[in-house]
Amino acid sequence: MLTLPKEIKKIINDFKKKNLAIYVVGGSIRNLLLKRTVKDWDLTTDAQPKKILSLLSNSHYNNKYGTVVTKIGKYLVEVTTFRTESQYNDFRHPQKVSWTKSIKEDLARRDFTINAIAFDGKKIVDPFGGRKDLVKKIIRTVGNAEKRFSEDALRMMRAIRFASQLGFTIEEKTRLAIKKNASLIKNIAWERIRDELLKIIASNYPSEGILLLKNTGLLQYILPELNACFAVPQKSPHRHHIYDVGTHSIMALKYCPAKDPITRLATLLHDIGKVKTFHKDKKTQLITFYNHEVISTILVKRIAHRLRLSNQQKDKLVTLVKYHQFTVSELQTDKAIRRFIRKVGKKYLNDMLALRTGDRIGSGAKPTSWRYELFKKRLIAVQKEPFKVTDLKINGQDVMKILHCKPGPQVGAVLEKIFNLVVKKKIKNKRATLLKYLGDHGQDK
Repeated sequence: MLTLPKEIKKIINDFKKKNLAIYVVGGSIRNLLLKRTVKDWDLTTDAQPKKILSLLSNSHYNNKYGTVVTKIGKYLVEVTTFRTESQYNDFRHPQKVSWTKSIKEDLARRDFTINAIAFDGKKIVDPFGGRKDLVKKIIRTVGNAEKRFSEDALRMMRAIRFASQLGFTIEEKTRLAIKKNASLIKNIAWERIRDELLKIIASNYPSEGILLLKNTGLLQYILPELNACFAVPQKSPHRHHIYDVGTHSIMALKYCPAKDPITRLATLLHDIGKVKTFHKDKKTQLITFYNHEVISTILVKRIAHRLRLSNQQKDKLVTLVKYHQFTVSELQTDKAIRRFIRKVGKKYLNDMLALRTGDRIGSGAKPTSWRYELFKKRLIAVQKEPFKVTDLKINGQDVMKILHCKPGPQVGAVLEKIFNLVVKKKIKNKRATLLKYLGDHGQDK
């Protein structure tokens, strides 16, 4: 018997006392059967919205799909009236939604069998074999796959998203239907595509998800810049790469240790500029991609705009791609490392290192090297020192007070001079030390 939280049991019992049918449905029951954490709960009932509102406190209803939303304890709960859907006219939304009294009719409109299971607290309703598909670990549409995808083209990406999140395979007829109908994804808003893409990239099996997008033909419509990379070789004399650019990109994503989807996306896209910068020397057969990071940066800016990324997401994506080709050498000065940190920004340093780790392993190299480990240690050590004048333990007010001067260029010049001395380690960045130096040498030119 499946165990429900007491809050969900109470809702079910309250509805049943009114002789109303109600079921836990969709992703909630799927995750419950898989023994995965359920954060948000979806329920469906034969009661219409006004009745649902009367039975749920602090609830609201403001949509045409019969969904009432409430927060109970730590759970967000959505309760929707049983419904059927008519013809779809835009490859995304039904023309008309009708309420029904049949749970089986409600389940019949759903996308995949693993999402078309219902549980009323005592018995499971599973008319399309969803539980068997959970055991087999397959994603299969409810009914005819082509019909399902022509109704809502985003379901093709959802199939791949569920496969990458759960580690499932896509059933053959479903997979072939995606391949046949891949071009329909062009009818979907980029915001919706972005959401599914980031969920795939944030999943437990992101590289497998991107490979599914490629093999089903969806990638050429979503990320054509990446799709083109699979035709670009990299293996050549005196080079460590063992994969083509596209395969390397997927392998880099696979081994990127970061969980953040934007960092993972940057790892996936960091080399897309290699398509336009590919050069193979006819004599030596050496393959080069000079300044590919410049072209990659231009392309990811376009991708960020196309996917409607937020300004913060775009800044992170572009920064990581722009500076991913950084040098790691034991001969680097502190000044060079400080310059690298300034360019990348302290807040993105760990993300950049995660990208580099994925890049290394995805090229066939070892995860790390003594130079790379030394570089990471020096990044930490250098950050303990001031990076800009405002990091000094004294400020303009101190300068004006001790030198008896008014606000003006002199104040900035004095602080800049002291900052340079601290950077060169000729004086320590301690307040007492800096104040003494200011009193003794502040007027020196």
